[in-house]
Amino acid sequence: MPARTRSKSPTAKMREYRARLRNEGLKPVQIWVPDFRAPGFKRALRRQIDRLDPAREAEALAFIAAAADDTAR
Repeated sequence: MPARTRSKSPTAKMREYRARLRNEGLKPVQIWVPDFRAPGFKRALRRQIDRLDPAREAEALAFIAAAADDTAR
């Protein structure tokens, strides 16, 4: 009967996984996003939306749409 081998700890598995990804040329990135459940989030969002200039937003949206169409080639 083969000898039992100890399984690796979750920490060791994660360390090896991250090393493999780095060897593939990737790097970890941490992204922070707003917490929509936080008190005052909806109020702050509404205030920011109300301050938007519709003409400038139309220009930005047109640019985004053109960029999206350009990638379809």
